[in-house]
Amino acid sequence: MSIRSIRSIVAEQTPIGAAKTTTVVEAARLMKQQNIGALLVLDSSRLIGIFTERDALFRVLAAGRDPNATHLGDVMTAQPQTIGPDEPFVHALRIMYEGKFRHLPVVEFGRPLGMVSVRDALDDDLYALRVDLEQRQEME
Repeated sequence: MSIRSIRSIVAEQTPIGAAKTTTVVEAARLMKQQNIGALLVLDSSRLIGIFTERDALFRVLAAGRDPNATHLGDVMTAQPQTIGPDEPFVHALRIMYEGKFRHLPVVEFGRPLGMVSVRDALDDDLYALRVDLEQRQEME
Protein backbone atom coordinates (compact mmCIF):
# COMPACT_ATOMS: atom_id res chain seq x y z
CA MET A 1 0.00 0.00 0.00
CA SER A 2 1.45 3.35 -1.00
CA ILE A 3 1.20 6.31 1.30
CA ARG A 4 0.21 9.41 -0.62
CA SER A 5 1.61 12.76 0.41
CA ILE A 6 -0.67 15.73 0.69
CA ARG A 7 1.53 17.52 -1.84
CA SER A 8 0.55 14.94 -4.46
CA ILE A 9 -3.13 15.65 -3.81
CA VAL A 10 -2.92 19.45 -3.98
CA ALA A 11 -0.31 19.56 -6.77
CA GLU A 12 -2.89 20.31 -9.45
CA GLN A 13 -5.03 22.59 -7.27
CA THR A 14 -5.28 26.32 -7.50
CA PRO A 15 -6.16 27.60 -4.03
CA ILE A 16 -9.69 29.01 -4.10
CA GLY A 17 -10.26 31.75 -1.61
CA ALA A 18 -12.20 34.88 -0.87
CA ALA A 19 -11.76 37.98 1.26
CA LYS A 20 -13.41 38.24 4.67
CA THR A 21 -15.62 41.01 3.23
CA THR A 22 -17.16 38.63 0.68
CA THR A 23 -20.85 38.03 1.35
CA VAL A 24 -22.13 34.54 2.01
CA VAL A 25 -24.18 34.68 -1.20
CA GLU A 26 -21.09 35.55 -3.24
CA ALA A 27 -19.14 32.78 -1.50
CA ALA A 28 -21.91 30.24 -2.14
CA ARG A 29 -21.95 31.14 -5.83
CA LEU A 30 -18.18 30.75 -6.05
CA MET A 31 -18.35 27.40 -4.25
CA LYS A 32 -21.06 26.23 -6.65
CA GLN A 33 -19.10 27.43 -9.68
CA GLN A 34 -15.93 25.67 -8.50
CA ASN A 35 -17.83 22.61 -7.20
CA ILE A 36 -16.19 22.81 -3.78
CA GLY A 37 -17.48 22.52 -0.22
CA ALA A 38 -15.14 25.02 1.44
CA LEU A 39 -13.32 28.27 0.74
CA LEU A 40 -10.08 29.59 2.11
CA VAL A 41 -10.68 33.02 3.65
CA LEU A 42 -7.70 35.21 2.87
CA ASP A 43 -6.28 38.54 3.94
CA SER A 44 -4.13 39.32 0.92
CA SER A 45 -2.42 35.94 0.50
CA ARG A 46 -2.49 34.99 4.21
CA LEU A 47 -4.98 32.38 5.43
CA ILE A 48 -7.20 33.81 8.18
CA GLY A 49 -10.12 31.40 8.10
CA ILE A 50 -12.17 28.77 6.33
CA PHE A 51 -15.81 28.91 5.28
CA THR A 52 -17.66 25.67 4.61
CA GLU A 53 -21.06 24.62 3.39
CA ARG A 54 -21.85 23.63 6.99
CA ASP A 55 -21.01 27.18 8.10
CA ALA A 56 -23.50 28.50 5.54
CA LEU A 57 -26.16 26.15 6.82
CA PHE A 58 -25.59 26.38 10.59
CA ARG A 59 -24.07 29.82 11.14
CA VAL A 60 -26.08 31.68 8.53
CA LEU A 61 -29.36 30.04 7.50
CA ALA A 62 -30.20 28.26 10.77
CA ALA A 63 -29.15 31.37 12.72
CA GLY A 64 -31.51 33.56 10.68
CA ARG A 65 -28.78 35.74 9.20
CA ASP A 66 -29.21 37.45 5.84
CA PRO A 67 -26.76 35.77 3.43
CA ASN A 68 -26.78 38.89 1.25
CA ALA A 69 -25.57 41.05 4.14
CA THR A 70 -23.44 38.58 6.14
CA HIS A 71 -19.70 38.64 5.46
CA LEU A 72 -17.44 35.62 5.63
CA GLY A 73 -15.41 37.28 8.37
CA ASP A 74 -18.47 37.10 10.63
CA VAL A 75 -19.22 33.39 10.13
CA MET A 76 -15.94 31.72 9.14
CA THR A 77 -13.87 29.46 11.33
CA ALA A 78 -10.97 31.75 12.22
CA GLN A 79 -7.42 30.42 12.44
CA PRO A 80 -8.31 26.94 11.21
CA GLN A 81 -6.08 23.99 11.79
CA THR A 82 -3.76 23.45 8.82
CA ILE A 83 -1.34 20.83 7.59
CA GLY A 84 1.90 20.93 5.62
CA PRO A 85 2.13 19.44 2.13
CA ASP A 86 4.78 16.84 2.96
CA GLU A 87 2.68 15.02 5.55
CA PRO A 88 1.06 11.71 4.59
CA PHE A 89 -2.59 12.01 3.64
CA VAL A 90 -3.54 9.52 6.34
CA HIS A 91 -2.31 12.11 8.88
CA ALA A 92 -4.76 14.65 7.40
CA LEU A 93 -7.54 12.08 7.66
CA ARG A 94 -6.70 11.51 11.31
CA ILE A 95 -6.78 15.26 12.04
CA MET A 96 -10.15 15.63 10.30
CA TYR A 97 -11.56 12.57 12.06
CA GLU A 98 -10.42 13.69 15.50
CA GLY A 99 -11.50 17.31 14.91
CA LYS A 100 -14.84 16.27 13.41
CA PHE A 101 -14.44 18.39 10.28
CA ARG A 102 -14.14 17.54 6.60
CA HIS A 103 -11.80 20.14 5.09
CA LEU A 104 -8.19 20.90 5.98
CA PRO A 105 -6.20 23.78 4.45
CA VAL A 106 -2.72 22.92 3.22
CA VAL A 107 -0.18 25.64 4.02
CA GLU A 108 3.54 25.94 3.30
CA PHE A 109 5.68 28.86 4.48
CA GLY A 110 2.53 30.72 5.47
CA ARG A 111 1.05 30.42 1.98
CA PRO A 112 -2.06 28.31 1.27
CA LEU A 113 -1.45 25.69 -1.41
CA GLY A 114 -4.94 24.20 -1.47
CA MET A 115 -7.24 22.07 0.61
CA VAL A 116 -7.68 18.39 1.29
CA SER A 117 -10.99 16.89 2.25
CA VAL A 118 -12.38 13.54 3.25
CA ARG A 119 -13.62 13.36 -0.34
CA ASP A 120 -9.98 12.87 -1.37
CA ALA A 121 -9.87 9.63 0.57
CA LEU A 122 -9.52 6.36 -1.28
CA ASP A 123 -9.84 2.84 0.04
CA ASP A 124 -6.12 2.47 0.83
CA ASP A 125 -6.11 5.67 2.89
CA LEU A 126 -9.24 4.70 4.79
CA TYR A 127 -7.77 1.30 5.56
CA ALA A 128 -4.54 2.88 6.80
CA LEU A 129 -6.52 5.30 8.97
CA ARG A 130 -8.56 2.46 10.49
CA VAL A 131 -5.37 0.52 11.31
CA ASP A 132 -3.80 3.65 12.80
CA LEU A 133 -6.87 4.39 14.95
CA GLU A 134 -7.04 0.81 16.17
CA GLN A 135 -3.36 0.94 17.14
CA ARG A 136 -3.92 4.20 19.03
CA GLN A 137 -6.89 2.71 20.91
CA GLU A 138 -4.84 -0.34 21.88
CA MET A 139 -2.08 1.90 23.25
CA GLU A 140 -4.58 3.84 25.39
